[in-house]
Amino acid sequence: MDVTNLNSKTALVTGAASGIGKATALAFARRGANLIVCDFNEQGLATTEQAIRDLGSDVFAQKVDVSKREQMEGFAAAVHQRVDAVDILMNNAGVGLGAGFLETSLTDWDWIVGINLMGVIYGCHYFVPRMVEHKRGGHVVNVSSAAGYVASESLAAYSTTKFGVFGLSEALRTELERRNIGVTAVCPGIINTPITRSSPMRGLAATPGAQERMVKLYERRNYTPERVAENILKAIQFNRAVAPISPEAWIMYYLKRFTPWLVAALNRSMAERMRREIEASTASNGSLGARR
Repeated sequence: MDVTNLNSKTALVTGAASGIGKATALAFARRGANLIVCDFNEQGLATTEQAIRDLGSDVFAQKVDVSKREQMEGFAAAVHQRVDAVDILMNNAGVGLGAGFLETSLTDWDWIVGINLMGVIYGCHYFVPRMVEHKRGGHVVNVSSAAGYVASESLAAYSTTKFGVFGLSEALRTELERRNIGVTAVCPGIINTPITRSSPMRGLAATPGAQERMVKLYERRNYTPERVAENILKAIQFNRAVAPISPEAWIMYYLKRFTPWLVAALNRSMAERMRREIEASTASNGSLGARR
């Protein structure tokens, strides 16, 4: 799909209140697209909506919890009253959870699967058939993660959902290819977005200072959502099946494909190192507290 000029095209982005969703919605608008955006965060969504208007694009915004089937169904009905079908569908809404399997409750599972996986399934279910029906082609972007092909014990549930998004995208791409609709699984690596602060933490990851150290790592790396958005546009332009984003995401992608044993070894090493650092920090803080 040619995205150099998106005049007269309609792009839909879920999770558009901040981060990658907001940056990509604005990137689409700068190319001339009209936007449909949704998010659970009303305040952030309103800011995105105004920014799109300031760029001269039409926009329809609605508060939606993508994990709720009835809300996504209602959102789709409202969208299809305005347009026959969208041209670009970007299922971006997602949440994080720092926890091993033994630290993850069933409530946690319901929450993260509902948003990260079912939200993508609902997006495809309610919008892709109209794209097929109206025979204008188009593109589906499903935001997975580098954790969607390299699992980590500290991100057990998150990786599970992102592996699911990756697999769905691969299957959907084959099915929609004959319909002239491209599908890309976008797999960001270490990206500086609000998800690093908003993600719940369990177990060792929840110890004092652990999340702050992670946030600072992402801030120092400073790979911005705007850079991700530019890479998403390139992925659509060249109809890429998989779009790892950031150098570390590419490295892990090829290591996983060609040397999976090395990825497993690196995972074990990093997990053990993180565990030692957190335990040492906790012991140090406890010692300081005792002296006080």
